[in-house]
Amino acid sequence: MPRPDPEFSVRLARDAADLEAAQHLRYRVFIQELGGNGALVDHEAELEKDRFDPEFDHLLLLDASRGGSVRDQIVGVYRLLDQAGADRIGQFYSEDEYDLTPLRQSGRRLLELGRSCLHADYRGGTGMFHLWSALSDYIAERGIELLFGTASFHGTDVTALAEPLSLLHHRHLAPPELRVRAAPGAYESMDLIAEQDLDRLSAMRAMPALIKGYLRLGAMVGDGAYVDHDFNTTDVCIIIDTAAMSAAQARLYGGRGR
Repeated sequence: MPRPDPEFSVRLARDAADLEAAQHLRYRVFIQELGGNGALVDHEAELEKDRFDPEFDHLLLLDASRGGSVRDQIVGVYRLLDQAGADRIGQFYSEDEYDLTPLRQSGRRLLELGRSCLHADYRGGTGMFHLWSALSDYIAERGIELLFGTASFHGTDVTALAEPLSLLHHRHLAPPELRVRAAPGAYESMDLIAEQDLDRLSAMRAMPALIKGYLRLGAMVGDGAYVDHDFNTTDVCIIIDTAAMSAAQARLYGGRGR
């Protein structure tokens, strides 16, 4: 029987039940699908969680047509942390992987994005558009100027990712004043293939959909990749100027520009 048309809504998590529902979707994607793990992952309850969760806002995409509980209806999540939240924790999540000094010293209002995922049934549809539209409202209400966070390639073999990583390095490297760098001792060069030798179409085919989406919104990347063995991923640090993002959204979607 075909699934009914989605009845999407997007809101922030309101309580512990909402947060657990988000953590359950993250478990299905990051642990069951991608083979990740972590110190606080609860395999019995099927929850992917960490020590940062209580300080983040959790943006939830729900599909009411699925019926059932909130846990049944949540099909997409984003985790959001501003400077005040980072100050309470003592760091941004990404600072385990990247030196964020250029962003911290920029004098601009920062928002960290992370743990973005969609239920498998909703990939390639309009779900991410709904999340990004709500994110646009969130950043406008708070006057956010720079978005950043790690985005991932599946797998930990950097040489197998040479084409897309090199494309990011040559075409999308952040300017020096915003160029964060992978942590010392964990830095993996993304300058693996000379620009003139790159097959751009092949590189883009190997690029994860989320990173492609960020690039369409004007994303830049930091210097170097970080291999996250717990999550079975190779991470890059994405940086987006919200003014450029708003202009790109207006071009791509014909929507509101902020």
